[in-house]
Amino acid sequence: MMAQLPKSAQSKLAQFLGEDSNSSILNQISQQPFPHREPIKHLLIGSPKAVTSTIHYLQVIGYASVGDWSPLLPTANPAEVMSILTRSILMQ
Repeated sequence: MMAQLPKSAQSKLAQFLGEDSNSSILNQISQQPFPHREPIKHLLIGSPKAVTSTIHYLQVIGYASVGDWSPLLPTANPAEVMSILTRSILMQ
């Protein structure tokens, strides 16, 4: 999933998401008092082309799959849409 990123970026992203099996990161997490997950919402608003392009880019860099985002939803502004992604991130 994150093979395209340099190792340092992979490590930071995995730590942010709490999805790394690296024992040093797991040790850091286990030493923190009561780590837990919190939801965070990402909202993209723009033209359908800009929103779709950004969603695809976030998949390419390994942050979120295209299918994780909501369908494109119209906004009150003509020719503008939005899409929402909810993730749970590890809080320390």
